Amino acid sequence: MKIAILSRETNNYSTQRLLKAAKKAGHETVVIDHTKCYVDIEKNNPGIHYNGQKITDIDAIIPRIGQSVTSYGAAIVRQFEMKQIYSSVSSLGLVRSRDKLRSLQLLARAGIGIPKTIFARSASKTAITDELIDLVGGAPLVVKLLEGTHGLGVVLAETKKAAKSVIEAFYGLGTSILIQEYIDEAEGSDIRAFVVGNEVIAAMMRKSEEGEFRANLHRGGKAENVELTKKETNIAIRAAHTLGLQVAGVDFVRSNRGPLVLEVNSSPGLLGIEKQTGSNIAGEIIDYVATKAASKRKRDRIGA
Repeated sequence: MKIAILSRETNNYSTQRLLKAAKKAGHETVVIDHTKCYVDIEKNNPGIHYNGQKITDIDAIIPRIGQSVTSYGAAIVRQFEMKQIYSSVSSLGLVRSRDKLRSLQLLARAGIGIPKTIFARSASKTAITDELIDLVGGAPLVVKLLEGTHGLGVVLAETKKAAKSVIEAFYGLGTSILIQEYIDEAEGSDIRAFVVGNEVIAAMMRKSEEGEFRANLHRGGKAENVELTKKETNIAIRAAHTLGLQVAGVDFVRSNRGPLVLEVNSSPGLLGIEKQTGSNIAGEIIDYVATKAASKRKRDRIGA
């Protein structure tokens, strides 16, 4: 089977691990920079071109699409889908997961616990700002940009005065934000559950360093192994599937009212969680993709 990894970073850990895992499993692999692909669209003949040649022999793709090129990356993934090529991350799932507001709306509609969240376009009046703060239970609270990764664009406002200043400053820039309750009992920690198909294949708890509330490893957070409850496992899988993702990193916190999902990542990194847990996540992804692609190919052949 020939698997294409859509990535702009051939030498990064995740891409290299997927390449090595695929080779070990006996598959042919190629890395394609999706930002350098272009497509031609016509009736019953969707085409994808790369390096001056039309792509014709790919059985499955594993998208590793960066935040800054989500729209273009999703369009390329969609073109592969139009060619009936299996993708470990659907174009719809990719777009949903990158839109923080939409993803939270979908999770809430599915009955999955999330921190109480407020979204508003303008809060020019002090009374409106006060109301937004009160709606999430007051300070401390978290203010998030709609677009941000690795903990960037996330601010903890510890007092009401600080919260008003942060909110008004963001709105002054014409930037849409999310205002979210702070889960005090989580004590600056969250959990990353790695979902592949209908299983959580690895999980770790990330704890923020002293003086920092963001638990992201990119922000200096520390990781440790964690055992999930059955409820936490089920919620992680449901959260991924709700957004249309079969391969995802689901971040959640433990609260007094149960697990609350913070984010579902459609291109989760492998470095931190593989090294912490010792899990062969890359191998699990390759096996899953190969199985699903073979099954799809068989169904398509029967359908034809």
